[in-house]
Amino acid sequence: MKKYLYINLLFCLLPGYANSQERLPSKGEIPILAWYSIPSTETTVERYLEMKEAGITYQFNGYSNADEVQKALDVAQKAGIKMVISCPELRTDPEKTVKRFINHPALVGYHLQDEPSFSQLKGLGEWGRQILSIDKKHFCYVNLFPNHADSTQLGVKDYMQYVKEYIKQIPVKFISFDYYPIMKDHISKTWYQNLEQVSGEASKAGLPFWAFTLTTNYDDNHVTPQTLAAMRLQVYSDLAYGAQGIQYFTYWSATSPNAPSGEDQRGAPISAAGKRSVVYDRVKLMSQEIKTLSGVFLGSKVVSVRHTGKGMIPGGTIRLTTLPKEIKVLDTNGAPALVSVLENGENTFLVIVNKDFLNSINVTVYGDESLKKVLKDGTVVPATAYENSMELDPGDAEIFMFPTVKK
Repeated sequence: MKKYLYINLLFCLLPGYANSQERLPSKGEIPILAWYSIPSTETTVERYLEMKEAGITYQFNGYSNADEVQKALDVAQKAGIKMVISCPELRTDPEKTVKRFINHPALVGYHLQDEPSFSQLKGLGEWGRQILSIDKKHFCYVNLFPNHADSTQLGVKDYMQYVKEYIKQIPVKFISFDYYPIMKDHISKTWYQNLEQVSGEASKAGLPFWAFTLTTNYDDNHVTPQTLAAMRLQVYSDLAYGAQGIQYFTYWSATSPNAPSGEDQRGAPISAAGKRSVVYDRVKLMSQEIKTLSGVFLGSKVVSVRHTGKGMIPGGTIRLTTLPKEIKVLDTNGAPALVSVLENGENTFLVIVNKDFLNSINVTVYGDESLKKVLKDGTVVPATAYENSMELDPGDAEIFMFPTVKK
C-alpha cells in the first residue's frame, strides 16, 4: 500500500517539478528561411503545413508571374508561413506590384537578386529605394557571394570592397551571404574568415546578418546526404558569430535545368518527386534546436569569437587565450573548437562548437558558482549538475550561461 501511495505522490509532484525548472527567456524566435522551397505547381495548404512542421518560418521561391505570387501568399497565410517574394513584375513595374502585395499578412520581404556583381550594386540600390519609398514595413533582400568567389564573379578583386559597397549602395535591413563549407572529409579553409569578414562589417554598419546551412547536394564534393552533424556545425558557427537568421539551401530538391545556377541538386528535405527524404527529419530537428535556443542567440551581442586547436587556426581568426572571469577552466584537449562569448540582456553565454563534424571531442569546462548550463530543450540547470569533462558530439555545441556584469 505504501508503495502505491509513494508512486501516486511522485506523479502528483512531477508536473510541479517540471514547471519549477528554469527556462531560457526569449524575446522571439530566430527566423528560418527556406531557399528554393515549394514549386508553384505544388502550392497547397498541405505542402505549406508540411514545411511549417519542419520548423521553417520564411520561404523564398521565384515565381513566373504576380498571380502565382498571390496564390502562394494566400496559401502561406493559411499555414502560418511568411514569404520573401520574387516575380518579373517586381522589376518591370515595382510600384504596382508592391502596392498589390504591401498589405498581405504573409508578406515579409522582396527578393531583388542573388549573388550580384560589383557593377550591379548601384542599380539594385536604386531599385530597393524605389520599393522602400512605397513600403517601409518590409525588407529588401540581396544575398552576397562568399569570399571564395573569383574576381570575374565579384567584378572586383577585393572581397571586402565588394561587401562594403553592398552595404553602402543597397538599403538592406540585414546582410546575407552564402558559403557551403562542409566537404566530405574537411571544412573549406576560408569559411571562418568569411564569417569574420561579414560579422565585422555588419557590426560596423549596425546591421544584423543572416547565414546559411547546406541542406542539399549540388556537386560531388559536398556531404551527401546532409548529416545532422554537418548542419549543426554550420548553424552553430553562424549563430556563434552573431547571425540573426538561418537559411536552408535548399528545401525542395532541384535538378537541372530548373535548379538555381543550373546546379544539379539532390538529397534535399523534399525530393524532386515531392517525397520526404531523411534530410527532412534532420532539418526538423535542427529547426527545433534553433527555436528553443533563440533566447541565447536572438538579439545577442558578440563579445568575442575565438578558436582552439593544435597547429594553425583558420586564416583571419583569433586563437583563444583569455576567458571570462566566471570560467576557471576551458580545455578542448587540442581539438579544433570555436568559443564564442555573447551578451544578451541580463545573461552572458559561452558557446563551444565542435568544429569536427566527423568525430566527437572531449571538452572540460569549470566555472564559478554562477555558471549554468543551457540544455537543448531550453531549460537551464546549474553547471555542477554535470561532470566538468564532457563528450561533445560532431559539429555540436555546448552552451553555458552566467549573469552579465553591469557596466
